[in-house]
Amino acid sequence: MAFFDRFRKKEKDAPKAAPAKKEAKKESKPMASSKGAECVMKTPESVAAAQLKMADLGALLPGAPPNGKINLAIYWAAACGGCDVSLLDVNERILTIGDMANIVMWPIAADGKEHDIAEMADGSITVSIISGAVRNTENEHMVKLLRKKSVIVVSYGACACHGGSPALANLIPGGKDELLEYVYTKTPTSADFQAEYNSSGAVIPQSEYEAPEGLLTLPMLYDTVKTLDQVIDVDYYVPGCPPMQESISHLLKAVADFAYNGVALPPKGATVGVVSKTLCDQCPRRKEYRRITKIVEPHQIDVDPDLCLMDQGILCLGPATVGGCNARCTRIGQPCRGCYGPTPAVQEQGASALTAIASLFPVLDDDATIEEDAIADIMSTIKDPLGYFYAFTMGKSLLKRHVVEKGGK
Repeated sequence: MAFFDRFRKKEKDAPKAAPAKKEAKKESKPMASSKGAECVMKTPESVAAAQLKMADLGALLPGAPPNGKINLAIYWAAACGGCDVSLLDVNERILTIGDMANIVMWPIAADGKEHDIAEMADGSITVSIISGAVRNTENEHMVKLLRKKSVIVVSYGACACHGGSPALANLIPGGKDELLEYVYTKTPTSADFQAEYNSSGAVIPQSEYEAPEGLLTLPMLYDTVKTLDQVIDVDYYVPGCPPMQESISHLLKAVADFAYNGVALPPKGATVGVVSKTLCDQCPRRKEYRRITKIVEPHQIDVDPDLCLMDQGILCLGPATVGGCNARCTRIGQPCRGCYGPTPAVQEQGASALTAIASLFPVLDDDATIEEDAIADIMSTIKDPLGYFYAFTMGKSLLKRHVVEKGGK
């Protein structure tokens, strides 16, 4: 995309002119600002106060609710399956769910069929938890069916909430046709298979095939991967890739309180299992606001266990990501990639993160500017800008699609 092309190194016919002044080396000195001083003085108490605590779920075996068990449906759309499996992170609380709910659909664990759901009365499912983005006809059909049959629909996980990794396919210039061609003809294993078994011409799966046994069908891919709320009305959101135990406990508590005690649910549209602060507030690492002169990966350096990863030149989306995961990745030396999504104050997570990073570029003390070539040199060390800044939120990004400039390729 043209926006990120600006960060690629450009071949110059003439050598660069020498800068008028040589910048003093101040990479290890914190910025002189009240914000920087506050972050450097971060205390264990302030970090602890920003953590999301596990919800108090009461008795392990509470028995059935007063009005009988609720109906619960769980569906997995376009995703890796990690969110679906993460529901088991309730551990022994699966017994609480068993007391509280009849699981009418959960493809990974229960034998509910599409026709079983279709035959249920509208609104007879109390809660449907849907993970994954919507990228084919089956996904769209099932989420619309569950919406019709459910009182409450929860958008669960990064792919459902923000598009996740599947939504990066929206940037493929040729859409689904290019994607299918690449997967079934260009990847090494597929190319070898096609050459050996379909030498007369590559075979790509079709949406319909008339077999001797009758018409066989496959779901049809869409050119655009959509978030769940771009297809159906969503009541609540639980972000994460996957959501952490603490977030799941708050979802379970909201449903249990509603089922057992008639406690009002959170306001419609609420994000459950997050805090009002950013991930940086949950991270115990010391922040010094060092200037970024080179971008590296964690495996390329000896990571300081106490210092902010950004201060060490490791890109981290913590400043642009809502807290809720309790900074599990950054605590062990891996940068935040933004799977919990942006804070409520931010519409465009990737642009917000880029702004935070750019503010740490090595500007001069007496001249708050930096040459474009210097910016390009630093940014060119990012191997995959879209993967860094939009790994989980492309579905909600303002970028939307691949764009070709006039006269470009």
